[in-house]
Amino acid sequence: MTKMATCDRLTTLFVLVLLVVSMRAHAQSDPLPTWNDGATKQAIVAFVQQTTTSGSAKFVPPEERVATFDQDGTLWVEQPIYSQVMYCLERVPAVVKAKPELANVEPFKTVMSGNRDAIAKLSKQDLEKILVATLTGMPVDQFNADVSKWLDQAKHPRWKRPYTELTYVPMQDLMKYLRANGYKTYIVTGGGQDFVRVYSQKTYGIPPEQVVGTAGGTSFGYDKSGRPFLTKMPKLLLNDDAAGKPEGIHLVIGRRPAAAFGNSTGDRQMLEYTGAGDGARLMMLVLQDDAQREYAYGPAAGLPATKVGTFTQALHDEAKKNGWFVVSMKNDWKRIFAFDP
Repeated sequence: MTKMATCDRLTTLFVLVLLVVSMRAHAQSDPLPTWNDGATKQAIVAFVQQTTTSGSAKFVPPEERVATFDQDGTLWVEQPIYSQVMYCLERVPAVVKAKPELANVEPFKTVMSGNRDAIAKLSKQDLEKILVATLTGMPVDQFNADVSKWLDQAKHPRWKRPYTELTYVPMQDLMKYLRANGYKTYIVTGGGQDFVRVYSQKTYGIPPEQVVGTAGGTSFGYDKSGRPFLTKMPKLLLNDDAAGKPEGIHLVIGRRPAAAFGNSTGDRQMLEYTGAGDGARLMMLVLQDDAQREYAYGPAAGLPATKVGTFTQALHDEAKKNGWFVVSMKNDWKRIFAFDP
């Protein structure tokens, strides 16, 4: 091989190395790699830079860097039914086995029939009876173990994957980006606080003490060996939905968020409360508008109506009026799930 040929090969190799290094550096410099470039992504990056840069007019002290996230429909899939409701429905046979007299009592009789159409028509009051029967009356430790076991086995009917694999990667990237810049990320959900706390750390990197949800009472007692334990009681302490979300934030967190993220009418008051604070604020709503990769529903923007995670046109209009960002799954996200190509 001539010296000229060797030189050419070395030059080509050097160029390739530089290209790889450049690509890696670009990837590392992008804090939101699964977000498409656009106004929404730019707003997030600008907010973080402005609120964490010392000397900035919009600087937020580290202790005040609080970001709150709804869970269902904001961090993971909520269709065709909330995962916790599915858990409760699938727990009914165990409840009936322990209390056979419920087999012929509604709504347990309908659930035991397995008739999906009939189950779908159960009233709110019926579902409340099921929630009480399946979420209370047992020691907290037993409940946590039951939920953990269910999550290991349960699969979503569409993707046939565990629910914990159906988190939105762009929102995971967003939470990591915020935490890397000194923000504490909290889940503020209408779902059961105890239920979400079982998997929040492993699934989202959010410790259980940073989960605010619908909470029930507990009762302190001792087992036969004298060991103390808590029993979940059928007593509602906090309905963490709609107006209950800012109430729960005040009760548990004690600080008004600087940023808040939701996807439905149940999150409206949380975003309003966040936006009413002084200084820099960031409010965003995720719009499910990608039926191919996830689901599409509203009825905002002419999308199909739904009873699960309703995003009304009135909420959409309020978002535009107040300067909230509406995140389009279809246009703002490169990928939705980790297993997407």
